Amino acid sequence: MSSRGSLIGLTFCTCYLASYLMNKYVLSVLKFTYPTLFQGSDVLTWLPASILFVGIIYAGSRALSRLAVPVFLILHNAAEVIICGYQKCFWKEKTSPAKICSALFLLAAAGCLPFNDSQFDPDGYFWAVIHLLCVGAYKILRKFQKPSALSDIDQQYLNYIFSVVFLAFAAHPTGDLFSVLDFPFLYFYRFHGSCCASGFLGFFLMFTTVKLKSLLAPGQCAAWIFFAQVVTAVLSVLLFDVTLTSPIVGCLLLGGLGEALLVFSERKGS
Repeated sequence: MSSRGSLIGLTFCTCYLASYLMNKYVLSVLKFTYPTLFQGSDVLTWLPASILFVGIIYAGSRALSRLAVPVFLILHNAAEVIICGYQKCFWKEKTSPAKICSALFLLAAAGCLPFNDSQFDPDGYFWAVIHLLCVGAYKILRKFQKPSALSDIDQQYLNYIFSVVFLAFAAHPTGDLFSVLDFPFLYFYRFHGSCCASGFLGFFLMFTTVKLKSLLAPGQCAAWIFFAQVVTAVLSVLLFDVTLTSPIVGCLLLGGLGEALLVFSERKGS
């Protein structure tokens, strides 16, 4: 791996870690759970993907506000099961044994979590399921649709522009527009600074992700993403209130094994 690739990978990991921890702080510590106010020809053909992107950030914000970061990441990664199943059932693609085992481990880990989570939150798991369905559908759409004239950066810009417009108009019907006026930290600099930091970190995470995928092979990208998730999960346990029981740790390790197998299959395929 080149030094430039390593630098981009480390930058990506830093943005990934900072973005998740900052979002978790705003959503669960400050308890600001109104994400509609702060998210964000070839254009028309990309519209379904932008709609799914809105579902990803809205449902993801709702879920992350209620679930521990490691739990959220395991459920987020379960979207790979949808992609693997789609490839196998509809596109009849040959799937490696490692990838099949990875999908089964991820499915088992995500399926066992609700029954063993001492901090179980029904709404959190509900939004996490919506989030992972949107993630799976979004990745399938990106992978199997006809090649687009839009670059990866153009696609992400359209996603954020569409999400800002869509969620701004949705703020009133969902009740978030008026509920936010009662938010206790609305006029605190700590809140304003955290939200601005969250926005900037989200943008840099998107930018470094695109750069990472353009410079490195799929297997190397998967390895950096897995490394970033492990570091983020470990540090989140130290920074936020998380109750770890033996069954939960087992689920997290099983999910980690599934992700490691996915990285292995990607590297072997590349």
